[in-house]
Amino acid sequence: MTFNEFNFHKDLLKGVKIAGFKEASPIQEMAIPIIEKGEDLVGQAHTGTGKTAAFGLPLMNKIAKKEIERALVITPTRELATQVSDELYHLGRFCGIRTITVYGGVGYGRQIALINKGVQIVVATPGRLKDLYKKGKIDSFNPEIIVLDEADEMLDMGFLEEIKEIFEYIPQNRQTLLFSATMPEPIKELSTEILSNPQFVSVVAEGDSTTNNVIEQSYYVIEEAQRDDAIVRLLETEETNKCIIFCRMKREVDRLTEHLKAMGFSAEGLHGDLEQSDRERIVKGYRRGESKIMVATDVASRGLDVKDVTHVFNYHIPFDPQSYVHRIGRTGRAGKSGKAITLVSTGEFKELQRIQKEVGAEMKLATISLEGETVEATMDFSTLQNMIEEVEIVDNAADFIDSMEEMDYHEFVERVVTLLLKDKNSPENQIGFDENVVNSMIDDYHGEQKVARKNNRKKKR
Repeated sequence: MTFNEFNFHKDLLKGVKIAGFKEASPIQEMAIPIIEKGEDLVGQAHTGTGKTAAFGLPLMNKIAKKEIERALVITPTRELATQVSDELYHLGRFCGIRTITVYGGVGYGRQIALINKGVQIVVATPGRLKDLYKKGKIDSFNPEIIVLDEADEMLDMGFLEEIKEIFEYIPQNRQTLLFSATMPEPIKELSTEILSNPQFVSVVAEGDSTTNNVIEQSYYVIEEAQRDDAIVRLLETEETNKCIIFCRMKREVDRLTEHLKAMGFSAEGLHGDLEQSDRERIVKGYRRGESKIMVATDVASRGLDVKDVTHVFNYHIPFDPQSYVHRIGRTGRAGKSGKAITLVSTGEFKELQRIQKEVGAEMKLATISLEGETVEATMDFSTLQNMIEEVEIVDNAADFIDSMEEMDYHEFVERVVTLLLKDKNSPENQIGFDENVVNSMIDDYHGEQKVARKNNRKKKR
């Protein structure tokens, strides 16, 4: 369907045209008619499939046609709230529709004043919205349409109780819309509590409820000390546009960001300890392409929706399978292809196996070639000199030298010295273990699993 086929207000269609929207995406085509009818809706779709316009256009159409006066959109993070608010503003600006973003970390005054003045659309995070309702600051705000966006992320971030409390302040005669990429049991239970006879729509293909099938997933099994070298080499060899590198901890984000900057990369770090103004500046700069690499923690990246992210790198494997799904979901959006690359140490290999099994991810083993590059020496010359002076010569050393008679003597000595200077534990021409080594690890993992199951059976007896 084209957007002209929907019964939208002419000023709203003007905003749609300028935004470059022509044909409706599958979630828009299914959801818009249901929302227009005034029915409650549960929509399942990955981020980047056009969900914001799917709920935003019909609710703004109702405002433009004076069928309703006000709407509320609840999102899990400040970044997503700002993004949704911006998109709704640009689509509805010719209708005179005003939006406001409400989140914590800034003063209450302006937010309360604009809500009470009658701004039509409020896009809010759960914590600040609950506070405003609880303190009686926005008693006059009675939205007729409420949208829960990225409901599964709200669940992961522990906002479920706040959501339930918020709905105690909202009138019952409302239309409620819930959108989520996945449908865990708590979200299904929530939908039965706050929605009335909802229609269900989904654009998630069967067997694709966890990871996006347009994302090429691979992994490198490395030594712990190789992480920085590996990520730098990947950034040099992969054809990235914008990319996100995920770290587990804030201090890793800060250290890796500075390391990449020192290497000449355009990188910025994002984590929860940053001031809100710094977070907004960094995200806006990343969206505009001022920086090409975002180094982030899981919490900071929740709801981060940026177009044209071609690669996601897991500097460390995430703690749980759902975090892996959220991470790689930052790329491969709106039908575009993307790459998700994970670095795994030998000690983390079991975790990788668990994630592959639980999310059904097809990850390919890869190695990073260092062909044609100089491998740095890990031993200084004075140490080598001492070693040579102290070593006891074995009986067959002279025979071995004689066997190399076809090689120039000076070249032979240079090669031996180079061999000694290199770290014998590092692969000479690649970062990452090859298939034979990894297959051995997989066999060991399955063997341990078999033993564990056998021991469990014995305990039950």
